[in-house]
Amino acid sequence: MAEIKATNITYHEGHVTRGERNALLGQKGCTIWFTGLSACGKSTIAVALEQVLTQKKHATYVLDGDNIRFGLNKNLGFSAADREENIRRIGEVAKLFAESSLITIASFISPYRKDRDAARKIHADAGLGFIECHVNTPIEVCEQRDPKGLYKKARAGEIKGFTGIDDPYEAPESPELVVPAGEQSVADCVAQVFNYLESKGFLTP
Repeated sequence: MAEIKATNITYHEGHVTRGERNALLGQKGCTIWFTGLSACGKSTIAVALEQVLTQKKHATYVLDGDNIRFGLNKNLGFSAADREENIRRIGEVAKLFAESSLITIASFISPYRKDRDAARKIHADAGLGFIECHVNTPIEVCEQRDPKGLYKKARAGEIKGFTGIDDPYEAPESPELVVPAGEQSVADCVAQVFNYLESKGFLTP
């Protein structure tokens, strides 16, 4: 866990309560954390879920792994240390979004269990919902899809430290949801997540 280096700082509390924000948006803020191998379907499901939630008048936003690396995390690579920092930053951003009562959808390979657990902890410490969703697609299916040609490059030795090839992926041990995206349609995967949100009361204030 990163330590605070700044000195002479004090946390400043606002006057708007979480309940007031929830009432304003008609929902409870939370983070849905999609994790899985490259090409497992995380981003596809994430943006489809965002669309469905928006159509049903819920405030939501997707934080996507590649997109974040164009801005906030453009100074990070794919070493173990950089991956850890990547997920640490996103965990904090997702927590802020959830605190504002948004239904936050984070779509990141996030291969290391301890990094996902750290993101979960900061949500739990703040009393916010954290829904770990393992997009459980077999690597054989991911390689067949390979929309960016990354597996092909990794197999050829052109990319080093590629998750699932020469770098580990630590699957969640007890996620809230497991989505078999290699077997189900995108619509069915989205429905599974949406129904979970509804059943747990996140779609009401």
